Amino acid sequence: MNPHLAPVEVPDPAALPAVQRLCDLTAPYTTGPETDALFAAAMAETNSWHAERSPFFRSLLADPPEAPAPTVGTRTRTPLLHATFFKRHEVLSVPREEVFLHLTSSGTTGQKSQMFFDRWTIRAAQRMVARIFDHYGWITPDRPVNYLLYSYEPAPDVRLGTSFTDNYLCDFAPARHVTHALRHTGSGHAFDVHGCIAALRRYADDGLPVRILGFPAFLHFTLERMRATGIPPLRLPEGSLVVLGGGWKGHADRQIGKADFYDQVTEQLGVPGERIRDTYGSVEHCVPYVECAHHRLHVPVWSRAAVRDTRTLQPLPYGARGYLHLVSPYITSVPAQSVVMGDLASLHPGEECGCPLATPWFTIHGRAGVSRNRSCAVAAAELLKGMS
Repeated sequence: MNPHLAPVEVPDPAALPAVQRLCDLTAPYTTGPETDALFAAAMAETNSWHAERSPFFRSLLADPPEAPAPTVGTRTRTPLLHATFFKRHEVLSVPREEVFLHLTSSGTTGQKSQMFFDRWTIRAAQRMVARIFDHYGWITPDRPVNYLLYSYEPAPDVRLGTSFTDNYLCDFAPARHVTHALRHTGSGHAFDVHGCIAALRRYADDGLPVRILGFPAFLHFTLERMRATGIPPLRLPEGSLVVLGGGWKGHADRQIGKADFYDQVTEQLGVPGERIRDTYGSVEHCVPYVECAHHRLHVPVWSRAAVRDTRTLQPLPYGARGYLHLVSPYITSVPAQSVVMGDLASLHPGEECGCPLATPWFTIHGRAGVSRNRSCAVAAAELLKGMS
């Protein structure tokens, strides 16, 4: 068994039995009345957990109830807390000595979300990722691969969530060789496009599958540089996989349509479309959202999603655009079980996808408004400035 699929216990089994049972569900896209009831019970438990330990969250529960979102499927309170709150405040529901991991959401400057994880919370989130990878057959302990990571090379002072996530994803297949696109220079990070191209050419001849993970903008720029310098298309070995995350935030002027981008990857690297997947997640809400083979971001069993009006925060129907509202009871370290993201999204019923998954799915349409907040992708995109 992959170690990230191993059992992990909630901090207080007597107080959080439904949270334990929900997060122990092994099938990531299960639906039905039983799972809905379990989710509601888990949300009630996690609300009580945070209310007892966080005066801030206790005060939220004392406010007038927010408008319930039918798509969340629970009558339990889900107080609305915007993700930007965590860029200005540190609010914990566990003693600091129980903090197992501290991650931030941005680059070296600008506002950073400071998120703190106890052992249960980060292990529960990692197990969700592992179960989704297992669902798609992407855990291959007997088949080594070469990695090209479009993320920050680890360094002692780097606590970025994207760096942590992409290096963690290397645990699902043994690494023969790893190349980081954003190399640590000692005083920051620099995008090594020539190193990426050299790695791809070497990997194409090596015979092992290749896994490309991280920011899509950097992969796009690599492919553009290959084309501009006359490097012919490569054919990465069978079984290669591209899993992207972080979006194009901060580099919208270079963004191309998803279908066109995937076609570009297939044309220049030989990776078929069903082996190219985008993801969504954040340090404020670590539940993983991974595209299906039809490239839809389905909501897993451990969370629920809604879309809310950008002005009134009222819940919106399927198909309408608004703030993405994500709910999950898994987190015990910080009262972030109900987070309104800064992304504009639309939510759709599962049957509109056409894949076998029955859970709703959402599409991200970009950031809402103009903000000085900087995500990991924004900080990374600045490394592309001045390059052509």
